[in-house]
Amino acid sequence: MVNRRGFVDFLNKSSSTYHAVSEVERQLIEAGFIKLKENSTWTLENNRYYYVVRNQSSLIAFKIPEIANVKSVNIIASHADSPCLKVKPIADIKDSNYNRINVEVYGGALLSTWLDKPLGIAGRITTKENGVIVSHLVDFKEDMAIIPNVAIHQNREANNGYKWDTKVDLIPIMGLEPTEDYFNSLLSKKLLVNKKDILAHDLYFYNRQKALLWGENKEFVSGGKLDNLESVYTSLKAFLLGYSTNSLNVLAVFDHEEIGAITKQGMASNFLSDTIERVFASFYYVKSDIKAILANSFLVSADNGHGVHPNHPEMYDSTNQAYLNKGVVIKTSATQSYVSDAITIAIAKELCHRADVPYQLFANINGSKGGTTQAAISTINLPINMVDVGVAQLAMHSSYETAGSYDINYMINFMLEFYNSTITVDDNRYFISK
Repeated sequence: MVNRRGFVDFLNKSSSTYHAVSEVERQLIEAGFIKLKENSTWTLENNRYYYVVRNQSSLIAFKIPEIANVKSVNIIASHADSPCLKVKPIADIKDSNYNRINVEVYGGALLSTWLDKPLGIAGRITTKENGVIVSHLVDFKEDMAIIPNVAIHQNREANNGYKWDTKVDLIPIMGLEPTEDYFNSLLSKKLLVNKKDILAHDLYFYNRQKALLWGENKEFVSGGKLDNLESVYTSLKAFLLGYSTNSLNVLAVFDHEEIGAITKQGMASNFLSDTIERVFASFYYVKSDIKAILANSFLVSADNGHGVHPNHPEMYDSTNQAYLNKGVVIKTSATQSYVSDAITIAIAKELCHRADVPYQLFANINGSKGGTTQAAISTINLPINMVDVGVAQLAMHSSYETAGSYDINYMINFMLEFYNSTITVDDNRYFISK
């Protein structure tokens, strides 16, 4: 129950990607991790723990044992972004009756779930202070807006399939007294700065309904951003507990998976590969030595998967299905939209077996593209063995999603087994040792 309640608390604190990464950073600092800066030279030591943040929305942490004993790198990579509504740079829509805010859809949002919900605003704002540009994390922590549905009386076809026009139907209402420069005035009051000193913002609306455990035995967890903050939370908990004398353990949390990951803080960037290289270079390893270690290395791509919807079982493959609270989901795809293959699936199964954790195999139904993860594109910069896993959930990309709460501990235990292990390769043989 501790981890289940801990996850709910983590969700409720993570109102934006920036806040999720900030909460991960807080827990790392509490555990004794040392912050590094990308624009500084790294001088690292054996038996120390470190982390580095890129652009406030991606983070990589690692535990260094005695570096001379390291044979491989154990990586769990997740992402902290979720589909939502992003405030446009010039936010005010001129209206004689309402204060309305112009937004654009971020990622593949399930649009209908954003209507008639209490919405908050969170993200970051840049200001100029004494000639210096400063970035501030902001969460209004209030019910700031609602996007109202059109009544059935005015839209008789609403229940017969409705095509949403995002530039019309997805515009939040924030007030009834239209004023000039309304949104910037709001930001000015929040930050206690002059409007002229506000330079730019990355702000997002989020569903203010609190995450919670529910069901007769609290067997369900629901909230915003389960995809993919559940993977962030479970990997963080396992990472903090895990340790290997023969592996460099790495926790990676990325931004922008929901829009393709092809950004400087996305998994397609050099952030992960460069960080690993800088760790070993700090101990005077040359590139050929680093590549030899990477050949033994393994990456777990952690991203929630699709659980069978009880009202629509026909939408899922007949034999490769996943259910809530039935354990780790190992995801496969012939297109390699999920990177798992026979080798990495076998390793994931063995780790589950050793951790006494149930697992399920998932494949999309034929004729359906299904989802994809950030792992496949990352192989450009980091061509190592990878497996795609997650936990089963319902209503993926809704503003309020549902998963099985027992799967939280299943995933933590699987990941902990991974972080406590070392995987090495000898031709076509793969060894997992403690």
